[in-house]
This record gives sequence, C-alpha cells and structure tokens, in this order.
Amino acid sequence: MTFYYRPLVQYGAARPDDALPLAGGPLWFTHVEALARGQGARVIPAWEVPDHDLEPLVARRAPVAGLPMNRPAIMGILNTTPDSFSDGGKHHAADAALAGAHAMIDAGADILDIGGESTRPGAAEVPADAEIARTAPVIAAIRRDSSIPISIDTRKAAVARATLDAGADLVNDVAGFTFDADLAPLCAERAVPVCVMHSQGDPETMQQDPQYDNVLLDVYDFLAERIAVLERQGIARARIVTDPGIGFGKTRDHNLTLLRGLSLFHGLGCPILLGVSRKKFIGTIGQEPRPEARAPGSIAVGLAGLAQGVQILRVHDVRETVQAQRLWLAARG
Repeated sequence: MTFYYRPLVQYGAARPDDALPLAGGPLWFTHVEALARGQGARVIPAWEVPDHDLEPLVARRAPVAGLPMNRPAIMGILNTTPDSFSDGGKHHAADAALAGAHAMIDAGADILDIGGESTRPGAAEVPADAEIARTAPVIAAIRRDSSIPISIDTRKAAVARATLDAGADLVNDVAGFTFDADLAPLCAERAVPVCVMHSQGDPETMQQDPQYDNVLLDVYDFLAERIAVLERQGIARARIVTDPGIGFGKTRDHNLTLLRGLSLFHGLGCPILLGVSRKKFIGTIGQEPRPEARAPGSIAVGLAGLAQGVQILRVHDVRETVQAQRLWLAARG
C-alpha cells in the first residue's frame, strides 16, 4: 500500500525542538497527515515518516530561473491573446503587452509568464506560428531593457524554441509535457527550468465532465509520473516546478480539495506554483461574475496557498498581490 504524507504547516519563531523546516524555508511542521487510498487519514508525528518520504519534505529547493525559493515569488500573467478569459485581449497588441510587462515589473513582479494561446475552458488550439508571432517579439522587447526572469506559457516545442531564443528563461507547460514529444528534449538540451502542470483533458474539453477517484492523490501521482519522465529525458528535478492545475479539468469541489491539501505536493521535492487568479470558482464562491473584479478572492486564495508553503503565485493583479504578500509576511514575522 502506498502512503502519502501531507505536512501540517505552521509558522513563527516559537517552535518546538523537534520542528522540521518545510522545503528548507521558514515554515515548519511537527506532524503530517498520512493518506492512503481506501483508508481514512491519520495524523502522525513527523518522525514516524520513512526517511525517503521525509527527505523531500524538508530539503531546500534550488533557485528557479535565478529566483530563490525560500521566499514567495510573484509571477505576473501577461496574455498576448485576443480571447483571454480574464482581460479580454488587453495585451494582444505588442505595444500594449510591453507596457503591461513594465507595469507588472514596476508593481513588484518577480517573474513574468507570457502566453500566446488561451487555455480558458473551450478554447481551441492556436497554430504554432501564430503563437510565436504573439509572444517572441514581446519577450525580445522585454529582454532588451529588463533582466526579469521570463516564463513562456506553451505546450509546443516550436514556440518554446523561438521564445527561448528571444530571451525566455523557463518553459511552463499546462499539458504537463504530454502534448508535444519534442518539448522536454528541447528543455533538456537548453538546460532551462520547467513547470509541469496537471490537466485532465485539453482546454477545449476539460470542463465537460471531470472525474477522479481521489483528486488529491490522482493529481499527485500524475505529477510524480511526469517528473520521473522528465528526469529520464535529462531534466534534473532541481529544475522542475510543479503546478496542481487548479481549474484545469476540475470542478469547484475538486479545486477546493486540492487547495486544502496543497502541502502534500511538497513530497514531490519541487517548488509549487499556484495559479488561481480570477478563476471561475473564485467568482462563484465570491459571487463576482466579472473576472477583472476578482482580485480580493484571488488574493485570499493565494495567501492560503502561501500558508501551505507555495513558492510561486501566478497572478493577474500584481500590485495588489505584492502589497498583500508584504503585509502577510510582516504579520507573520
């Protein structure tokens, strides 16, 4: 029987002598929730966790694209698509995208995530040449006058190649490197960090009827399997970020289950990226139909993720999130 261990995360300078650091950062834990399929969860002392399962929970994470992983990083979302669910093509034009990038940098973003293909539910695939035309010139323009790390949000090797040449530093694949067999070898060849995300189905069909046996453990197993595949293809675990894929082939209840169990994913030994910004379930629970007005709900969920040790928050509302993060960190000391 396979057991999974979710650290029960705490914070503060007053900590027991047997407290263990979470992922080498300032948060810590003394107990874990032990999970197994077909069994009820149990809370046990951390010292009861087998060494090979405990080690990835406590090991310090390597920097990603030059960003230290011992403090939360804010990733600003820059969609260069005409049909983004969140901003309605606000940054589709190259000059608007460049202005948006500089606004996020000025607001305190640690890294930018540039995407040229909408992944909203129901979105159709975009040809690679169109995706390149939307993203590579913007990335090149940003790189000419800024050293901020840049992530390219793509499923396609051709797009990744062109945008890495333009100055991108990280490849963020919402398909978990299952869409294009050439993408992982390219990332291994270029020695760039990657983000592997879970999604059930593709954007066009993913929200039709998502089903799981146990969404928390199913997503964990998928990510563990994809990490193993990437390692075999030459991408070191130290260069892999994981994303549970909130909203990608998941119902509201699936999303909430993943959010409540986020600290489980530290067991993969990789930094965790959380992307919840402006998503539908935030609008549903927060009773806000307008995506652009969901900053308060997005920040609330993001801070809940930080409390479970998430290392990267992917957000639209950079200035507001940075302010909230600074106060959150100050209040926690």
